[in-house]
Amino acid sequence: KTRWITSIMATFPSIQPSYGVTKSSKPKTRTIRFADGYEHRIMFGIAEHNNPKEYSLTFSNLTEVQSDTIENFLDARALDRASFTFTPPNESSASQFVCEGWDKNMVFNNRNTITCTFREVFEPS
Repeated sequence: KTRWITSIMATFPSIQPSYGVTKSSKPKTRTIRFADGYEHRIMFGIAEHNNPKEYSLTFSNLTEVQSDTIENFLDARALDRASFTFTPPNESSASQFVCEGWDKNMVFNNRNTITCTFREVFEPS
């Protein structure tokens, strides 16, 4: 009898970025260029997964507890190499993301800023 291990998808803490959110798109295409200047662009991959988003986020004026919550969450995702769900600002639904690096700036006593980039991934949930 085969047993499947199911994991519960982690959800990013409900701390919202303060300002400076940048949303980037870079559709996955392959381009073939010919000597006469003609070029042909080909979609690469499944249409629904062809245009992953990337969010550059800044969480500022965080207390030490809030910044530790975010940092501990991201540390845990780095250890388990798992994606997580996150609802980006001004978006109606959550998607799966990974965060491959972040910076914590300790501005004042008990006031911190975390900057990070979330990259959308497409995996079974």
